[in-house]
Amino acid sequence: MSTDEDPKAWKPATQLIRGGMRRSSIGEIGEPIFLTQSFAYDSAEAADARFAGSEPGFIYTRYGNPTTLAFEEKLALLEGAEYCRAFASGMAAIHMAVMGLVKAGDHIVAPKAMFGSCRWILQNWAPRFGVETTLVDAPDLGQWRAAMRPNTTCVLIETPANPLLELTDIAAVSEMAHAVGAKVIVDNVFATPIFQKPLALGADIVAYSATKHIDGGGRVLGGALLGSHALLEEAYRDLIRHTGPSLSPFNAWVLLKGLETLDLRVRRQADNAAKLADLIAAHPKVKRALYPTRADHPQHALAMKQMSGGGTVVAFELAERAEAFNFLNALQIVDISNNLGDAKSMATHPSTTTHRAMSEEQRLEVGVNEGCVRFSVGLEDVDDLARDIGRALDRA
Repeated sequence: MSTDEDPKAWKPATQLIRGGMRRSSIGEIGEPIFLTQSFAYDSAEAADARFAGSEPGFIYTRYGNPTTLAFEEKLALLEGAEYCRAFASGMAAIHMAVMGLVKAGDHIVAPKAMFGSCRWILQNWAPRFGVETTLVDAPDLGQWRAAMRPNTTCVLIETPANPLLELTDIAAVSEMAHAVGAKVIVDNVFATPIFQKPLALGADIVAYSATKHIDGGGRVLGGALLGSHALLEEAYRDLIRHTGPSLSPFNAWVLLKGLETLDLRVRRQADNAAKLADLIAAHPKVKRALYPTRADHPQHALAMKQMSGGGTVVAFELAERAEAFNFLNALQIVDISNNLGDAKSMATHPSTTTHRAMSEEQRLEVGVNEGCVRFSVGLEDVDDLARDIGRALDRA
């Protein structure tokens, strides 16, 4: 079917259904899965040309695969990026994003508030290779400015941050980073590509855990990096080939199918989250509730400036761990789970799960105390969720 339509001009819902479609000669409606490790060549000369890069085509699934490429192209279209590379998990993508930009003697700047594994890479792994990190309070632009050095090559931002939804001004920090020649990575998993476009705000690379909203059904792991073709090829091409963090074709196919309903799911989840945030904030046992589009969020103005929706996660604080555990144990619809972005609503206690690897001092530094709960809002009827949450809060 020929068309004059430009997929870049489509709305997100259309891009996710129709964009990046790679049909074979059979003309299938559903994308095929290419479950193959390697590929055959018509001749030894053809193999030589393909390995030399003078002839296009696939070589080995660790380097690339037709199903994985279909996922990469569809996600790049949605993000408004030139290029995308997929990975076996979100943390594989973050690890690659950082380590592909630094060498011994380089410097990284990042916020104190981020996912525990991301902070472990910066504070425990990168120093083994002679790379130093400065951590700052994300809302304080003065700290970001003061942290930049001539040898700063990488800035890692997580906004909204896990688990208390702290925001970083992407445009302002990107301008500071670029002034010293640093590249900016934005972990956009909480906002999703539906509600925030980091590349348009000045970031160089966008990172996703596709395990979260992109899958949306609790099935597979996956990750992705997006940005310019030149940057991703220069920084990551050889590293990907030789270290093997590749996404399996089957997982790529599952994620492709997840993308088809991403816009629909995330918008419904965010609608539910906004309503439940108000309910949670009004409960007498809740010390504070955090949701980006609520007027009482500490960075509400920034949220309204760089996000088009509040996302699917609500964070709140009870008096102590016992109350948080009582709340979680009283839930009858919502699952206790450390994942997020799923169709099923989930709640977790960050201090003992997602941020357990951080010291108590580090957790308290970013406001993650023993009473904190992170609630990932799903697609259930909001009235049923409200009843479950209200009853569990009463029993906290």
